[in-house]
Amino acid sequence: MPRVRSSRTTRAAGRSQSGATTAEYAVCTGAAVGFAGLLFKLITSETGQRLLNTVFDRLLGMLPF
Repeated sequence: MPRVRSSRTTRAAGRSQSGATTAEYAVCTGAAVGFAGLLFKLITSETGQRLLNTVFDRLLGMLPF
């Protein structure tokens, strides 16, 4: 037979998780900002510029016109 939880237990379990979603969003947002910072640093560096130029030059070379 399944155990039935009392309303007190259910409320206590719900309270312990309050704010968990907000914390997860904060962690994901922080990680995204850090990743964006790394990408910006790479793209604005001389190595990043050369990499982008090489990629676009090859892509343009593949076009039939």
